[in-house]
Amino acid sequence: MPSLEDVRAAFPVLDRLAYLNAGTNGPLARSTVEAMLAEELIDLAQGRGGEPYFSRALAMRDEVRAKLAGHLGAEPAQVALTRSTTDGCNIVLAGLDLGPEDEIVTSDVEHFGLIGPLHASGAKIVTAPEDRVIEAVTDRTRLIAISHASWVTGNSLDPFCVKAETGLPILVDGAQSAGVIPVEAGEFDFYAVSCQKWLCGPDVTGALVVARPDELRVALPSYFAQAEHEPDGSYVPREGAERFDSGWNGTPSLAGLSAALDVAPDWRFERAAEMAAKCRAALDERFEVVTNPGQAGLVTFRPETDPTELVEKLREQGVIVRELPGRNLIRVSCGYWTSDDDLERLLDGLG
Repeated sequence: MPSLEDVRAAFPVLDRLAYLNAGTNGPLARSTVEAMLAEELIDLAQGRGGEPYFSRALAMRDEVRAKLAGHLGAEPAQVALTRSTTDGCNIVLAGLDLGPEDEIVTSDVEHFGLIGPLHASGAKIVTAPEDRVIEAVTDRTRLIAISHASWVTGNSLDPFCVKAETGLPILVDGAQSAGVIPVEAGEFDFYAVSCQKWLCGPDVTGALVVARPDELRVALPSYFAQAEHEPDGSYVPREGAERFDSGWNGTPSLAGLSAALDVAPDWRFERAAEMAAKCRAALDERFEVVTNPGQAGLVTFRPETDPTELVEKLREQGVIVRELPGRNLIRVSCGYWTSDDDLERLLDGLG
């Protein structure tokens, strides 16, 4: 089993920076970039065409799909390969065929990557505080769409409880949960994730878990929607959630994501929770912390000075955190790679 030192050594950025921003983009491991570069060199020398190229790419898709299923608590047949959480949300909302007579309940701390597709669906959108989503449900509600962990507050919206209490279809934005806390995405109707965040994958990689793929219409078909098709565009859908794949993923991205999914140690969730708890406790002594105890990897606090200037000051000192624009909040991301020294550097910079 790798030690913390082994894991940190896999991420070269940690040699220089207290990198506390996986809620935006996780650190890249050396093995991830090496796998991407190796595929780029193959493409450079051999081109990107011909049967061997496409066969290898399709095999890599199957491999990545299986690995993602293992990380997300789902079956491979339930996993679609996408480019982002937003991609997944758009695929679901387009396929549900909701209209003005339908109601979607969401929270008031959601990312535009979710609420943008909700608005575009044409349904009536009802927002509620993050701890009162269930109370907002009515007999017109056709879907509940919430984050597993809010990108703003870092708090869990407890989608397991929401699903159990309401019995309604639920779309979960898993951008701030997948890779940092245990996820059983197959227990939800729809679960969308971005792989470049806590899973530390390449840019423009994501996944959508669809519990029952046959029950969702393919409204945004890519080439991967069909097993065979006619000249008029009619087609036989592929088996499982593969029919929702949002398009082609180059072999460098597939290789990089596959390598990234192999880096995370078995103790990742416990370690991330421990470091987030330490971070919250230390910040709570000096600032207003809006993140409740015992959450995922995000810790959000309200600084006493201008947040933009403070984030820039921290960056100059080698500490990378995120301002949440227009909210007077700063967000810290604690992953399994985070060290006590990282947190000390943060606190010293805030001092």
